[in-house]
Amino acid sequence: MKLWGGRFTKPTNELVDEYTSSIRFDQKLAKYDVKGSLAHVAMLKKCDIIPAEDAEQITEGLKKVLSKIEAGEAELSEADEDIHMNVERLLIEEIGPVGGKLHTGRSRNDQVALDMRLYAREAVSELIVLVKSVQQALIGQAKANIDVIMPGYTHLQRAQPVLFAHHMMAYVFMFQRDVERLEDSLKRVNKSPLGAGALAGTTFPIDRAFVAEQLDFDGICENSLDAVSDRDFVVEFLSNGSLIGTHLSRLCEELVQWSSAEFNFVELDDSYTTGSSMMPQKKNPDVAELVRGKTGRLYGNLIGMLTTLKGLPLAYNKDMQEDKEGMFDSHETLKGALQLFAGMIASMEVNKESMYKAVSNDYSNATDLADYLVNKGLTFRESHAVVGQVVLNCIQSSKYLLDLSLAEFKQYSDVVEEDIFEALKPETVVNARAAAGGTAKNSVLDQIEKAEQLLESSDVNKV
Repeated sequence: MKLWGGRFTKPTNELVDEYTSSIRFDQKLAKYDVKGSLAHVAMLKKCDIIPAEDAEQITEGLKKVLSKIEAGEAELSEADEDIHMNVERLLIEEIGPVGGKLHTGRSRNDQVALDMRLYAREAVSELIVLVKSVQQALIGQAKANIDVIMPGYTHLQRAQPVLFAHHMMAYVFMFQRDVERLEDSLKRVNKSPLGAGALAGTTFPIDRAFVAEQLDFDGICENSLDAVSDRDFVVEFLSNGSLIGTHLSRLCEELVQWSSAEFNFVELDDSYTTGSSMMPQKKNPDVAELVRGKTGRLYGNLIGMLTTLKGLPLAYNKDMQEDKEGMFDSHETLKGALQLFAGMIASMEVNKESMYKAVSNDYSNATDLADYLVNKGLTFRESHAVVGQVVLNCIQSSKYLLDLSLAEFKQYSDVVEEDIFEALKPETVVNARAAAGGTAKNSVLDQIEKAEQLLESSDVNKV
């Protein structure tokens, strides 16, 4: 007989048991379920809802159940449907019928909401640490290659030279937004739903604030209907995770390109690449490709959760069982990707010669020629037209701007002087962009300093 089976005259169909059971995946919530139960029984004792001796017996029993679960010795049953009923059964087996008093004043509806919030809180804090480790690796590469110049791209066409460090710092600040979103989400995660009951609260004189304090929550969910039916925090977790995946995937795409023979900008460490079963010369950026591919899983989990929630009336519905697998999967997917990424970035070798050759053999200094002419008195529209003609003729004659002589420059404009050659050097082009946020070395050093301050000020131990 199931623990809830008192009003039923027939056993549940075996296929129904198999289809509706969640213990295959929600056993991941075991430690959170016991932690919540320990806080709940402490409150039942404090409020004299159950005798103190019963509460103490239940507390000791729960600790033994948790030890068995952690040791892999607990027998979890699909017949008990979920982790909550399994824990209660294990408790009753451990201490006898008094274990049945644990569920006084609560429902599986507020219980599962509590477990998911405890899981989410820990998962968010873990991801913050892991994202920051990727930021640290990117900053490390920026500092180690502060003078390396590479092509900057728009439309995947060479546009203007930038410092490689500037490119790395773009991702540092991208991931900083991820950190800030995760940190902000904790305000909404860190509320206790326990005490909301099935949907309307409970007749027992419980102390919800005491339970929230025991579990280090900032407060309680104020409305019992909302408390048991809210999964916004799951959607927010999946959304934030999808954005992290987006940022990882964008960098993965560049690493795949940069590590190719066509670019030869970086060399990924052997420990983060694989070979070919047929072609012995191959070194494949499989980690970057797989992280890029798994971003699709993150998106799928988000869309799946949104779709599940969109038509649900208040309050709890069995559909909400679908909140777990996607969240667990996204957490594990991101955890693995971020752990690998930090090491892959930190061990990456930068081919500064190839990058410098690339910016020396293109027309990415054309804008600076236009700016030079403007500073000599031409309007920008006039200089733009002149430089367009210069570039066209260079392409036709297989030359780059710095291959031209002063006499050739003067064919296009008399205002060009000998200082044009210094103005068009990649180093000059980069360092001319010294405004805040630009690619000049001093600006990038400022960015690095700011980013390091942000990493130090971020408090992942606030909950």
